[in-house]
Amino acid sequence: MPRPSRHTETTGSPRPPPLTATLNGVLIEFVSKESGMKRLVLTALIACMALPAFAQVKPNKDQILFYTSDWKGERFADGRPKVPDNLLTRALDVSIEDVWDYLRGRGYPNQFEAGWQALHPDKPFAGRALTAQFMPQRADMQTAIAAEGRSEGRVSGTNSWVINELQMGDTMVCDGYGKIIEGTLIGSNLGSGIAAHTHSGFIFDAGIRDAEENRDTANLNGFYRGYDPSAWAQMQLTGINVPVRIGRATVLPGDLVLAKRDGVIFIPASLAEDVISRAEFTNLQDQYNFELNRAGANGAEFEGGWNAAKLAAFGKWIDAHPEKLKMSKEQFTTLLDGASRPRQAPAAGRGGRGGAAPQQ
Repeated sequence: MPRPSRHTETTGSPRPPPLTATLNGVLIEFVSKESGMKRLVLTALIACMALPAFAQVKPNKDQILFYTSDWKGERFADGRPKVPDNLLTRALDVSIEDVWDYLRGRGYPNQFEAGWQALHPDKPFAGRALTAQFMPQRADMQTAIAAEGRSEGRVSGTNSWVINELQMGDTMVCDGYGKIIEGTLIGSNLGSGIAAHTHSGFIFDAGIRDAEENRDTANLNGFYRGYDPSAWAQMQLTGINVPVRIGRATVLPGDLVLAKRDGVIFIPASLAEDVISRAEFTNLQDQYNFELNRAGANGAEFEGGWNAAKLAAFGKWIDAHPEKLKMSKEQFTTLLDGASRPRQAPAAGRGGRGGAAPQQ
C-alpha cells in the first residue's frame, strides 16, 4: 500500500494546505493540528506582520514631529519645519550675540559653536538644517546600511545620499566627529551638488577636499574643521534628519542655521520668528544709541539709560526712518511697548549690549 501523503490523513481525507505568510522576508507556515479544525492565526502574529519595516538611516515623519512638536507652521514632506524664506534673509543682518542672549534666556545655551574654517568667511549665510550623522566605519553596520540603500534605490556613496535630500534654502549640517584626514565629506563635485540643491551651504564637523574649486563654485559657502587632500574613507552614514551634536551645540532637523565669520548658531524653528524680531529690535536700539553717542547727546550712559523718555524718542526716530524696519511696524510697536513697561533688571549680558530688552 502506498504511504499516505504528509498532507493527507491516514483515513484518506485531504488535509488543508498550509497557511503561509511572509514576515519581514521570512516565510512562516501555520498548519492546523487536526482535521476539520479551522486554521487560526494568533492576533499577535497578524499585528506583527502588519508592522512596516522602518528605515533605519532616515526616520519617518512621526519621529521628526516628536522632536519638533513646538513648531506649528508649514513643514516639508519629510516632516522638517519649513522656516519662512524671509526669516532666512532677515537673519543675515542680526548679530550672533543678540540671538544667543535670547536663546540663553529661553533655556537654550547650547546652540553656538566656533572654531571653523570657511570657504567665504566674510559672506554670512543662513538656511534650514538638514542634518546627517557619520560614525567610524564598522563592517556589519556598513553592510546593513548599504542593503537599506539598495532597497530604497539610493546610489553612490552615502555622503551623496544626504545631498540628494536637500531642498532649496537648506543647509547641510553634518556630525563627522571632527575627522579631517580621510574625513573629507565633500570634494568639488559634491560641493557643486550642494550648491545646486540649496544655494546656501554646509556646516561640517569634519573636513573637505578641493577647497580651491569649492571656493570658486557659485552659490556655495561652507564651514568646516579643516582641509585635507585625502579622500573620504572609513566613515559611514548612520542617520539623515536626526538630532546631531556639532561641537557644543545640539541641532535638530529644520533649525534655522546662521553662519557668520565668528561662528555658527542653530536656532530652534519654533523660536525663529521671535528670535529674529527681538534681535532686530536690539540692533535698531544700538543704531539709535550709536547716533546719540556720535552727537554727544547720550551723557555718560554710552550703552544704557533706556528710560521711558529715551524709548519714546527711539520710537520717533523709527517713525522718521521706516526704511530701517524689516519686521512689521506692528511687531516693532509691540516690542517697544514691552520694553517701556517696568520690569526687573535684566541679567548681565541681556538686553543687547546694555540696552533694555523687551519683556518676554
